[in-house]
Amino acid sequence: MAQKGTIRTTAGRGRRFDSVLDTIGDTPVIRINNLGPDHVRLYVKAEAFNPAASVKDRLAVNIIEAAEREGTLKPGQTVVEATSGNTGIGLAMVCAQKGYPLVVTMAESFSVERRRLMRILGARVVLTPRAQKAVGMYKKAVELAEKHGWFLARQFETAANADIHETTTAREIIGDFKGERLDYVVTGYGTGGTVTGIGRVLRKERPETKIILSEPANAALVGSGQAQERGADGSPATGHPAWNAHPIQGWTPDFIPAVLQESIDKGFYDDLIPVAGPEAIAAARDLASKEGIFTGISGGATFATMLKVAETAAEGSVLLAMLPDTGERYLTTPLFEGIAEDMNEEETALSLSTPNHRMP
Repeated sequence: MAQKGTIRTTAGRGRRFDSVLDTIGDTPVIRINNLGPDHVRLYVKAEAFNPAASVKDRLAVNIIEAAEREGTLKPGQTVVEATSGNTGIGLAMVCAQKGYPLVVTMAESFSVERRRLMRILGARVVLTPRAQKAVGMYKKAVELAEKHGWFLARQFETAANADIHETTTAREIIGDFKGERLDYVVTGYGTGGTVTGIGRVLRKERPETKIILSEPANAALVGSGQAQERGADGSPATGHPAWNAHPIQGWTPDFIPAVLQESIDKGFYDDLIPVAGPEAIAAARDLASKEGIFTGISGGATFATMLKVAETAAEGSVLLAMLPDTGERYLTTPLFEGIAEDMNEEETALSLSTPNHRMP
């Protein structure tokens, strides 16, 4: 952290990138200075620094490039995927750069800005009924792939998902904390790729580091202990009975993904801590207003969970929370509820305190 009075300078990275895809990964770990208890050190890994502003850029590029290597994705073939938004945005960026048409299926309940972001990146977005939840948008993608001969990305089942977190996200964490304490890593799950990829590495190389998994308190699928019904290919056969609607977009669809199942089966997490939607929103707002770190509701949920762990952590403990994306994905969600567009009384009074350039 720069000392007060120090003039910041930059000198360039000493490299140039051949495409936007080469800028994915190597996201910063940032210390939290104004929030949390004094007896621990808190850090966040800010995945909004990826080029399409979320952790899902990692799996998007790996799904496409793994399919290219394996020959399952043909030149010019249309890609189709079901997504709550971030994977679709990441895939839209990748497909735009590589020249693949993209069709995204998405439940109408997810934020409008996500649809617009995918469309400006060249994707077509097919909405599915809110009542059919994530399983509905998933099955629509399968139908479209089968009917039109498109490549189905299968983020919830593909090995390419957790593999990229094993080879990039986990390696970055190992490198950033080399020779230093790292007592806890906290993450939620959407597909489960982050926790599974990190778990594969930390269990071997940093076994002292505890991995904390979180999920919405009112949609505690893993915490319920109820198994997910699956098809032969690992896809969800039905929605999970423990699921309820929650505001943490990008987290916890209405089924337990096959990618996450590996973490459950192999014990890649040490504790499972639920978090309520209002806690997640409050934490995201605190990160923005007190740390200048702008993250979405999912990032707020992870940070709120880390604060719970921090309260009882041993003196000197070091904790890291994953922040999956940027708050700009949530402009039409409860995260911005009550955030006014027009001036409030205090702002109006400031405007009137000088004679010129006032709003009428």
